[in-house]
This record gives sequence, structure tokens and C-alpha cells, in this order.
Amino acid sequence: MTSDTRIKIAVASRNPVKIEAAQRGFEKMFAGAVLEIISQEVPSGVSIQPRGTDEIMRGALNRANNVREVVPDTDFWVGIEGGVDDYEDEMSVYAWIVVLSERQCGKGRTGTFFLPEAVAELIRGGMEMGDADDIVFGRSNSKQANGAIGLLTGDVIDRTGYYEPAVIMALIPFKNPGLYPPALEK
Repeated sequence: MTSDTRIKIAVASRNPVKIEAAQRGFEKMFAGAVLEIISQEVPSGVSIQPRGTDEIMRGALNRANNVREVVPDTDFWVGIEGGVDDYEDEMSVYAWIVVLSERQCGKGRTGTFFLPEAVAELIRGGMEMGDADDIVFGRSNSKQANGAIGLLTGDVIDRTGYYEPAVIMALIPFKNPGLYPPALEK
């Protein structure tokens, strides 16, 4: 891409972490392009604390499709949805990222890590993970900052850095269009 290539991206969130992760991913995959990022909060169509890969993926896809309806005049629409999943007696965390264009759909997933039982217990009791993190770690609004991953790693990985590789993975079909036939998901 050249420095005169312009890419307009709508991110289905006003959360600065998700916006920055999308921007960083696009900057790396389309180096030299001029990016215009629009952020718009839209519903996910899933529960406030998604559970399991199907619901988390559906939330990301719904967000990407919903932001496409609200902001139709862009090149890409990005949906990011994090959630939890139970594995035996432990609770894991990961997120799905969906990137749509007029003709293509790309998907990527973050790495997985496990929550301390104190956080998992609050989530099982009906609390959203960000609120549970704030209680256990004595923080305020950590989901718009370093998130559980940052709190647990001492910011070796923060929430933006956690999402960024998954955004890059979701952009693979757009970087390699000859290898991926058009596959628009609705």
C-alpha cells in the first residue's frame, strides 16, 4: 500500500482499548495507508457477559454487522467481543474479532488465559468480568484500560496488546485475497 491509500474503518465500540487495537492491527497489515477510524457503539445482541465460543463469536459478528448498518460508508467494519468459557472447574477468557468488508469476512481469536477463582466466582454470580476485576483488584473501569490480562500480567500484556494480534489474524483474508474467496457473512 502507498501513503496515498486511504482506508476508512468503523469499529463497533467506543472503548478506547478496542479502537486502538483495531488501529494498530490495520496499521501493521496495511503499512503506509492513511487510516480513518470511526467508533460507534452498537448492540452485540448477546448477553452482557458472553459465555462460550458460539455466543462470543455471535457477539463479534453482530457488532460488525450492526456497525455496518449504522455507518455504511466505510471500507471495513470491526466487531470485537470478549467472553468467558468454563473448562472443568476453571474459567477461561478470550475474544473473537470479526472484520467485514463489502465482499469478505475475516475472523481472529485472542489467546486464552484462566481467571483467578475470586473473579470467576463473581462472574458465575452474574457479574460482568470488568466489574469483577475492579472489585477483586481494587480498580475502577479496568475494562477501558489494561483489563484482566494487564492486571494479571503486571501490564506485560495490556488489553490493547491482547486484542491486536487477533485483529491482525482477522485481516489475513484481506491481505491475501487470492487465497480466500469472497465470503460475506450476515
